[in-house]
Amino acid sequence: MKSLAELSAIREKMKGKIALREGSSDTRIVVGMATCGIAAGARPVLNAFVEEINNAGLVGDVTVTQTGCIGICQYEPVVEIYAPGKEKVTYVKMTPEKAREVVEKHIKNGVVISEYTIGNSKL
Repeated sequence: MKSLAELSAIREKMKGKIALREGSSDTRIVVGMATCGIAAGARPVLNAFVEEINNAGLVGDVTVTQTGCIGICQYEPVVEIYAPGKEKVTYVKMTPEKAREVVEKHIKNGVVISEYTIGNSKL
């Protein structure tokens, strides 16, 4: 059994991740986690977003959450990004590597990676 000190340390470590996943920030990253999304690899994508937002120190500014079916199964894993004053951006066929790139370019610097979006004709 873990000691009280060990359990307290685990609790403190996890607080940030819970705030990141359940926060009410203006910028939201929403990962489709219905059966089709999970089967296509959405769980590692979600984990990559959580890790990268945490590493970038953006926990209070960005919320990473999940949703059920987004309705475009053939493009899974699907990620929607909502930012104040901007149109929703829908990224498709995501991977953990693409998720890291989206955090760096889109979330941190405001540059949409159009080649990963649903409007890209190269899909």
